Parts: sequence; C-alpha cells; structure tokens
Amino acid sequence: MTLSVDLFYSYRSPFSYLALPKTLKLVAEYDLAVNLRPVYPLAVRVPGFFKKASPNFIRYVVLDSTRVAQHEGIPFRFPRPDPIVQDKTTFDVAAEQPYIHRLTRLGAMAQLEGRSLEFTSAIAPVLWDGSVAGWNEGDYLARAAEKAGFDLAAMDAAISTDADRYEQVIAENEKDHAASGHWGVPTFVFENEPFFGQDRIDLLLWRMQGKGLTKR
Repeated sequence: MTLSVDLFYSYRSPFSYLALPKTLKLVAEYDLAVNLRPVYPLAVRVPGFFKKASPNFIRYVVLDSTRVAQHEGIPFRFPRPDPIVQDKTTFDVAAEQPYIHRLTRLGAMAQLEGRSLEFTSAIAPVLWDGSVAGWNEGDYLARAAEKAGFDLAAMDAAISTDADRYEQVIAENEKDHAASGHWGVPTFVFENEPFFGQDRIDLLLWRMQGKGLTKR
C-alpha cells in the first residue's frame, strides 16, 4: 500500500531546497507519495518576525545551510534576487511581494495538479544552485519547468486571472501546517506527526517503515 506524507515547503527556505534531493530519493526508492504543499515564508506569514528574532538567527541559518550543502554535495547559493523583498538593514518587508507570491502560487497550481514535488524540484535549483544570477529574468524558470512538463507561461496566465483560487490553496496549506504542531519549513507530516527539517528525513523514514513502508 502506498503511504503518503505532506511536505510543507517555502520557496525562500534554504533548508526546504536542501531537503529536495533526499525527498526525491525516498520517492524513487519507496512506495511513497509526497504531497508538497507550498506555504509563504515566515517573513510573510509572521509580520515582524525578523525584527523580533535574535540577530544570530540569520547568521546561523546562513552558516548552517551552507555547511549542510557542502556536506551533502548539493550546489548552493542564496538566490539573487531574494524571493522576499526586504530591507536587509531594518528587516522591513515590503507590502508588494511579486517574487514570492508568484512562486508560491505556481507551486499551489502544481499542487492542484498533483505534481507539486516535480514542479518544485525543477525550478528550485534555478534559484538556489548558484548557476543563475537574476533567476526572475529571461526564460530560466520557463526552461526548467518545461523539462518537467510544465508550461510556465500558461500557468502564469491562469493564475493572473484567478489568483484568489491559489491563495485559498496556500491558506489551507498554512492552516494545516500550523495544525501539524510546527511552524517551520520544511516540515514533513506523516499520520499527523510532524518531522521538522531536512535532518529529520531519516527519522521520518524509520517511522514510515514501522508503518509498513516498502521499497518499490
């Protein structure tokens, strides 16, 4: 019997990106369905979060994500531009967020099609692997999405005509994410039990194996 797990994912989160290779390996090796459910980053979900956080928070995230990438051999660099429009000195988050709104709504659209993991795995490296400066320009995203069978222009057009539909999907994801018992990303949820962080995938696998997870 195919087991199912939810993955609450943010397109700004370095650890969400770093979780993708192990997640794809799980799906390839085990009879498992991963339902990737995009949520907005803390900068959007929790207004003022970074103003209240310790100054060490961001420094540690940069340090830790960089060394995790090095340890795992994952190409990595923080996106240029940042998916969140935010003043790096005052930490003020702009009211208009064209990048993260677009990315998260695209992920929500792929979720409705049952292919959000495939979509995200295709486009996330464009932001994070360091090969592109200006990921939001040109056809970088479109070409990456096309390789996974997605028509990015058609997706953008559909979202522009009914953005509320995809916002509702995101809102439902955020509601279920909060109900799972954790607020961070990536959070995997299996049978109502949350597993936070890319470093909890092995523990998640152990739990699922105890529930009958089998290899393909």
